[in-house]
Amino acid sequence: MPWPAWPAGQVRIRQAGSADHAALRDFLGGLSLRTRYLRFFAGALPASPAMLHVLAGGRPGVDALVATRNGAIIGHAMAVDGTGPDGTAMAEIGVVVADAWQGRGVGSGLLHALAGRARARGATTLAMDVLAENQRVLAMIAARWPAAWHDRSAASVTVHARLG
Repeated sequence: MPWPAWPAGQVRIRQAGSADHAALRDFLGGLSLRTRYLRFFAGALPASPAMLHVLAGGRPGVDALVATRNGAIIGHAMAVDGTGPDGTAMAEIGVVVADAWQGRGVGSGLLHALAGRARARGATTLAMDVLAENQRVLAMIAARWPAAWHDRSAASVTVHARLG
């Protein structure tokens, strides 16, 4: 789906697939250590064939999207379908955006698209694990789902949001 145009081109959000493995490896390799840490809770990230397969949505119950600009991946989002503690359908989601594109609406666009797709699959709740220090992402989630509730641990927050 098209995303608003920026002066230098348009960002597109689309489903990821097996043809994206090399581009996903390049995208992950281009993330700063800080961005990798904030998304994956680890600075070093092995881009193994198995991991690329999952990130491209190649496993049952995984929905993966990429944001691209001029064909290059600048953002990635994925949802893993599951069941919540109350037995309802839920989706655990994660989003990461290239350092140069953070704060420009790409993450919000990916989150919006992923939530809509999860809702269409029957999910009633989203769960997002976020490091407690990642205030930018926590603020983005709070703006989108002000009624979300949080489970806190020492280093991370699991945000639960109802899909309406």
